[in-house]
Amino acid sequence: MNDIFVQKLLNEPLFKGLSPEKLSDMLNGELSLRRKDFSKGEMIFRRGAKTDCFGLVLSGKVIIERSGYTGSRNILSAVDSGQIFAEVYACSGSPLMVSAAAETDCSILFLSVDSILCSECEVILKNLLNIMASKNLTLTRKINCLTPKTIRGRLTEYLSSVYEMKSSAQFDIPFSRQQLADFLNVDRSALSAEIGKMSAEQLIVCRKNRFTLCKSFLSDMHMI
Repeated sequence: MNDIFVQKLLNEPLFKGLSPEKLSDMLNGELSLRRKDFSKGEMIFRRGAKTDCFGLVLSGKVIIERSGYTGSRNILSAVDSGQIFAEVYACSGSPLMVSAAAETDCSILFLSVDSILCSECEVILKNLLNIMASKNLTLTRKINCLTPKTIRGRLTEYLSSVYEMKSSAQFDIPFSRQQLADFLNVDRSALSAEIGKMSAEQLIVCRKNRFTLCKSFLSDMHMI
């Protein structure tokens, strides 16, 4: 592995804390990995399949989704560069209950769970555990977003959770309008209408995927 690639991996959460020499040795020996490029819209993992590897996004974006038998689509999360996906299924050996698709052209590094376990590298194992714990919290936030019965309630819950994570009243979300509707499991037109109403009430300001939470919104949510 060349030095540039090793340095790029050292900046990713999974390999945080490793020395360049240690990571280079592991990549050339202990770790089983392969790199593959995917085109926009291409399926990376399909629901129902099994895998002993998980993916690390080197570039681009991956969408984790679950399609119902009636054709409905529910987006669970967006995976950006530096993040991993399918690690729970690779560790458990269970069939995937979701699919992973390339949202953009992307490059994925696939890592074997068995090779990580055999590497005796506590740093990577600790990082993997921390990432999985963080994702568990994200899933809890997702459930909280789907608990309200109204579109406004779901949107408010989602925007509030992003505010808490970013500690900022202005932020970009990783979804298009359709993807946000799929994430919240609501109709896109109805969601757009609700965003329009909340903007008119000066609760939020929305410009494409950038949201600004106004003081009235934060006050209603007891955030200020």
